[in-house]
Amino acid sequence: MARIEVPMPQMGESIAEGTVSKWLKEIGDEVERDEPILEISTDKVDAEIPAPQSGTLVEIAVQEGETVEVGTIVAYLDTEGGAAPAAAEEEEAEEEEDEPEEEAADATPQESEPADDAPSEPAAEEDVTAEREEGEPATAEERLKQRSTPVVRRMAEEHDIDLSEVEGTGHAGRVTKQDLEAHLEKAEADEPEAAQPTPAAEPRKPAPAQPAAAAPSDLWKTFYGQVQNPEFPVREADRVETMDKIRRLTAEHMVLAKRVAPHVHSFIEIDFTRVDRIRRENKKKWADQGARVSFTAFVVWALSRVLRDYPHLNATASGNNIIFRGNVNIGIAVDLDPGLIVPVIRDADHLSLVGIGKKVVDLAERARSRQLGPDEIQGGTFSITNPGVLGTMVGLPIIPKGTSGILGTGAIEKRVVAVEDPETGQDSVAIRKRSIFSLGYDHRIVDGADAARFLADLKEMLETFPDDA
Repeated sequence: MARIEVPMPQMGESIAEGTVSKWLKEIGDEVERDEPILEISTDKVDAEIPAPQSGTLVEIAVQEGETVEVGTIVAYLDTEGGAAPAAAEEEEAEEEEDEPEEEAADATPQESEPADDAPSEPAAEEDVTAEREEGEPATAEERLKQRSTPVVRRMAEEHDIDLSEVEGTGHAGRVTKQDLEAHLEKAEADEPEAAQPTPAAEPRKPAPAQPAAAAPSDLWKTFYGQVQNPEFPVREADRVETMDKIRRLTAEHMVLAKRVAPHVHSFIEIDFTRVDRIRRENKKKWADQGARVSFTAFVVWALSRVLRDYPHLNATASGNNIIFRGNVNIGIAVDLDPGLIVPVIRDADHLSLVGIGKKVVDLAERARSRQLGPDEIQGGTFSITNPGVLGTMVGLPIIPKGTSGILGTGAIEKRVVAVEDPETGQDSVAIRKRSIFSLGYDHRIVDGADAARFLADLKEMLETFPDDA
């Protein structure tokens, strides 16, 4: 039987792990090359993973709901015609048990070498090898048990926890994030019981030295790096559902974004009468070019040009530094109903109006059909959200992590307004298509006056939109 491995793929340079959300095939199923066999979920995107070759699925190494590092083997395929009978598998297992451990290690070189980012854990090594003779190599299962994801290792380091003391429920005893959280909750629950009051009859003793308070940097690291939602009692008529991956990640990102950036919002009302006329006059011509140019496309075009003059709004605070982004990459929030995702139009300031219109439609359609690639939702430098498409007058959006601004566009509606004749200076009442925009910005690096000037320039750009954009 020729077995090939199916590893957890690299879904983006900033992604270190993924979760198996659903197996599309069962053990014994035949699969064709490039046929999807499982679905995975990361903190950036969900995706279907295809079979690397045609064959039969003979082993599933990672179960649904488990989170593993990129490169971890999640399944094995037999490329020579079918799953081995159960009896044959048992014989193979018995033979493997009888073989020396050194030979087993040689047969699986990908497991014999620890991952580059796996931290050294002497205590764990001593516990695992205590029952073996000195110099005897660790089995593949024991080596796998020592491994953990970067998230788990970071949490363990922040809470000063030895991972060898945590009972793992993952594959081969692997410690998962849920295991570590349960360990922390148990430790907190046991802590009051361990503290015993000093009997009154005992003579007064000098108070023991108090442990040093956590450094401010540690407190901020914990505050900025962890999100734990408070829990509430469930009443009789209530219904409880576990958050799906997208909702859980959205909740975490929103909490961290509000914790980190001091949000300020400014508002402006913009007249879309000219933009509406340009859309109507060019609708047929654009349709012949295979393009649908929405109001959002006009906003992205104008926004990308104005951002060139306001680098602080196309930047991010990084420690005591400000990173001014060299590209104008506009993220556009797409409603998945339920859920939200933000695909990115890269270098929007170099695209024409029609080019942006095509991008907006393409990204939105593929976002709703779950066909976006990881690189298409990363690298945004500024974002737009459009609650107005559902009739909302205006919104107060949260600034995405790693950026300093987000634009909220309200509903574009006909309103009765006072207008001034540019030639005579006389006022009159007219019906205009108008919308209220909100700008959310990070007050650490963007001042209110700059935000006001930015909105004023954006208003002028849209109200005097060029015919040849």
